[in-house]
Amino acid sequence: MTFMPQSQNTIDPVKLEKLAEVAVKVGLQLRKGQDLVVTAPVVALPLVRLITKHAYQAGAGLVTAFYSDEETTLSRYQYGSDESFDRASDWLYEGMAKAYANGAARLAVSGDNPLLLSEQDAGKVGRANRATSTAYKPALEKISNFDINWNIVSYPNPSWAKVVFPDDPEPIAIAKLAKAIFAASRVDVDDPIAAWAEHNANLAKRSAWLNGERFASLHFRGPGTDLTVGLADGHEWHGGASTAKNGITCNPNIPTEEVFTTPHALRVEGHVSSTKPLSHQGTLIDNIQVRFEAGRIVEAKASRGEEVLNKVLDTDEGALRLGEVALVPHSSPISASGILFYNTLFDENASCHIALGQCYSKCFLNGATLSQEEIKAQGGNSSLIHIDWMIGSNKVDIDGLKPDGSRVPVMRQGEWA
Repeated sequence: MTFMPQSQNTIDPVKLEKLAEVAVKVGLQLRKGQDLVVTAPVVALPLVRLITKHAYQAGAGLVTAFYSDEETTLSRYQYGSDESFDRASDWLYEGMAKAYANGAARLAVSGDNPLLLSEQDAGKVGRANRATSTAYKPALEKISNFDINWNIVSYPNPSWAKVVFPDDPEPIAIAKLAKAIFAASRVDVDDPIAAWAEHNANLAKRSAWLNGERFASLHFRGPGTDLTVGLADGHEWHGGASTAKNGITCNPNIPTEEVFTTPHALRVEGHVSSTKPLSHQGTLIDNIQVRFEAGRIVEAKASRGEEVLNKVLDTDEGALRLGEVALVPHSSPISASGILFYNTLFDENASCHIALGQCYSKCFLNGATLSQEEIKAQGGNSSLIHIDWMIGSNKVDIDGLKPDGSRVPVMRQGEWA
């Protein structure tokens, strides 16, 4: 008889502890007395417990966790009434928004099965996503406007691991995914906090160069792609650590390899093809191809998940426009791993990407002082959604275009020029 260890025994407990510590001390830089709201899959309880411990050790006020469960989610699609798919728990999201308005930090643990809803009715999936996006907007605005310090980390959920490593027995798949998460999150070294300080400094140098160039737009060229992304007036590039409006410097995404800014909502032209699948709310959307005119998507298709993609684009007018453009070298550690994670937090850090929907007010000069009207006037997009998808590879070149029309090489074959 072969003994198959429990999933938690395949995850290095020392590195899991380091991940929890990095989430609190680097990801959030939690302030003494500050409350913390955590969302996570229920299978990530071991990590949430460690995060809670480190949060209280850092002086947290009150830590409150909300859990999701895959079987519970599926039960809704199997047994829920049709009208329920046009509703969401707005009371919950209103409460979260109130917590953030009162100074709480936010931490999300990702790791859901990217294919969870792939066999469910696409119309119901789209309606539920729209209802959730609408209800979540008050909380999302606090996050996307960087009113608070926030962070996302990941846990190797068994169902996610089996999607990434389908040919391996579950314990082996979990161990492989855990190892990949720890490496990408820089917690597989002796001093992860020092490693993050060095990494943040390197990303800051890239951002500073781009800010010094003051490009009017970026031109992407590659297979299936000829796209000009106009940049918002007064845009500002960021990467790695960011200072929220509450004065706390946080690392919103762990891992992160990107430098990013805000496109101009009205100045995107051309066509672009995705280079990796997009996992969105339990649905896989693959081989996305869209065409922009005057900043707006006028044609969209996908080889898989097209119906869900179209439902996303129907969310509101802003869902058809860009809220973010990000640059990531093809040689990033996540790309070099050769692993397709089917998880945007990781896959977006293996590739240059764009995001449909809401922009980050942080990505404007003096963004903390700008009103929503001023952000819109400078080209910032507004939407209920913010969905990243990948458009970079080692076959994509990028030029920066100056206001006078001159070109500066930014990336060649996916690497910094």
